[in-house]
Amino acid sequence: MTDHVDVLIIGAGLSGIGAAAHLAKDLPGTSYAVLERREASGGTWDLFRYPGVRSDSDMFTLGYRFRPWRGTTALADGASILRYVRDTASAYGVDRHIRYGHRVTSAAWDSTTARWTVTVEVDGETRQLTADFLWACSGYYDYDQGYAPHFEGQERFAGRVVHPQHWPEDLDYEGKRVVVIGSGATAVTLVPAMAAGGAGHVTMLQRSPTYVLPLPAQDGFARRARRVLGDRLSYPLVRAKNIGLATALYGLSRRRPRLVRRLIRAANVKLLPEGYAVDTHFKPDYDPWDQRLCLVPDGDLFRAISEGGADVVTGRIRTFTETGVELESGEHLEADVVVTATGLNVRIFGGADLVVDGAAVKPHETMAYRAMMLSGVPNFAFTIGYTNASWTLKADLVAEYVVRLLRHLRETGARTVVPVRDPAVGEVPLMDFDAGYVQRVIHTLPRQGDVAPWQLKQNYLHDSRTLRRARIDDGVLSFR
Repeated sequence: MTDHVDVLIIGAGLSGIGAAAHLAKDLPGTSYAVLERREASGGTWDLFRYPGVRSDSDMFTLGYRFRPWRGTTALADGASILRYVRDTASAYGVDRHIRYGHRVTSAAWDSTTARWTVTVEVDGETRQLTADFLWACSGYYDYDQGYAPHFEGQERFAGRVVHPQHWPEDLDYEGKRVVVIGSGATAVTLVPAMAAGGAGHVTMLQRSPTYVLPLPAQDGFARRARRVLGDRLSYPLVRAKNIGLATALYGLSRRRPRLVRRLIRAANVKLLPEGYAVDTHFKPDYDPWDQRLCLVPDGDLFRAISEGGADVVTGRIRTFTETGVELESGEHLEADVVVTATGLNVRIFGGADLVVDGAAVKPHETMAYRAMMLSGVPNFAFTIGYTNASWTLKADLVAEYVVRLLRHLRETGARTVVPVRDPAVGEVPLMDFDAGYVQRVIHTLPRQGDVAPWQLKQNYLHDSRTLRRARIDDGVLSFR
């Protein structure tokens, strides 16, 4: 079966549904399809089922710019986010354009026809679709397998080892001793949730500390603004406030990291028991925002520690034993269940291979234009969000720009657009981010340039001005 659409979107998660909604509302008459490898929409928010799963950024910025988040919860639970994403798909008719069970394996561009031929696997069969424009909205991590390093002696452990990315429905941890390996957003969510959910005791075992910042679970300003102004008028106001605060915190962290260290430490000390070893367990050896901050609603992690349902141990694993985990220090942690919250495997474009006129595209040999297109790859865009702010802030900007780009093609009669790389532009890594999941694969990712428009700014306020005002025919994009 061969089918053709103007725009083919890969992924029916937060980015893909947002992209399709932008097409539906801003570029009527555009035919499109959304290919989703799984049998359900929602992406991350349908895949992750571990206890307490929630956003790690506030919902007034994680929500779409064009559709208000109607709750007052700042860090919303996964089920609420999934409902919001699917309601958005329904509201804009996107749900009628999603094709489930379509796993994209490759996409080949042919300059003679100015089309992409996309190969997909459906029910064990290989099919092809064609499109004038290809838009990868599949996120940046591997849905099939999370990052799960092998630990010495793991096969000897008599209990159960699980990874949060594929949480087993039959896992019973009632009254049991749980060790959660990790210190990132997933771990700091799991620990208080499992402690409150009936676990006998939960230990967060971390190799090194992470910055953990308590945040009010309810946005009081949002509640008051909504009461006075209603949803439609209050949402952009609350969103602007939260963007401003997040941008200010990031900027302060880069300019005065010692001050931000002290502020975070003070917030931790206030919520932990007197005499607690804060500097052992919550004082990283890197500056704030070298890696992403972990936000905890109403300090739930600290409350679980204070109430005795959880604790934190900092140290390196020497080996698993039959009954738990032994550290290099000699300490032994008894466990019935071990949760390896050890992170993600980065996988861009959903793992699809790109080919342009018969030549395989090697992402690390390309340069990212405005962090959304690749040099030398025609009629192609991708959506990857910010590392220091809500994902959707960048996703909305990308979608707005792509709509402008497609409108320009339509108005001028051009059939192709491709960023042309300037050899004088220097190369730097795509992400200036020390997180392990990024550093493990940074050499395989596209590069960015050292000057605009090849340079990524981790700043929404800057990008919103730049991208919305940028000329489409800027001399870097080649149209034919």
